[in-house]
Amino acid sequence: MTRTLDLSLDRLRPSRDALLWTGLLVNTELVLTFAYLLLADVTVTEWRYLVFPFVWINVSAWALLRADPVADSRRTRYIGAAVAVGYFLLLASVGGLVKPGGSHALGWRIAWLPPGWGPAVLYTGSAVNLSLMPYKLVGYLTLAYLVYDTVLDTAGSAVSGLVGVVSCVSCAWPVVATLAAGVAGTGTGVAAAASEWSYTLGTLAFVLTVALLRWRPTVGGRF
Repeated sequence: MTRTLDLSLDRLRPSRDALLWTGLLVNTELVLTFAYLLLADVTVTEWRYLVFPFVWINVSAWALLRADPVADSRRTRYIGAAVAVGYFLLLASVGGLVKPGGSHALGWRIAWLPPGWGPAVLYTGSAVNLSLMPYKLVGYLTLAYLVYDTVLDTAGSAVSGLVGVVSCVSCAWPVVATLAAGVAGTGTGVAAAASEWSYTLGTLAFVLTVALLRWRPTVGGRF
């Protein structure tokens, strides 16, 4: 069956409304950040760590505004939902949102971290530990939704399998940092470098993944 690829950049071009909402979002983030710095009386040594969460949130907002999943059938929608849920749970586990519980059950609490990092909802229990940082929660939900959109759009084609591999890039860097710290030792320069750059590389990978999931080859004919 003949298939055509649409590589148009229109999928990435923001609309006027999207730009207006983005401007409002960025202004709100700036106000919240300066308010936090004044009220918390903290000293910032690495400003990029204040920016990273907003990159995740803003890119997520842009992607969600442009996403418009359309299913050919109810079966395809169910399959897409199952893949998206499984993918989100994978990201939540690898990204540290969900971890196995421990011996101490402290219950629910809120960590007042810088905007984007917090306010983080934390739960410590005997069965499971939760660390729901806003930027990660929003980012992982966005990736899962885009994977859902992708499954619907590429149902029946080999492209969906390739996207599944590409989309996992965004959760790989925390794993690399953890393994580096475990193998090399937490006091070594290798572990320190891996930990320091994991957020930068993870953010770049997240942006790239969102772009690839939005600007993907569309299949004109389906098997």
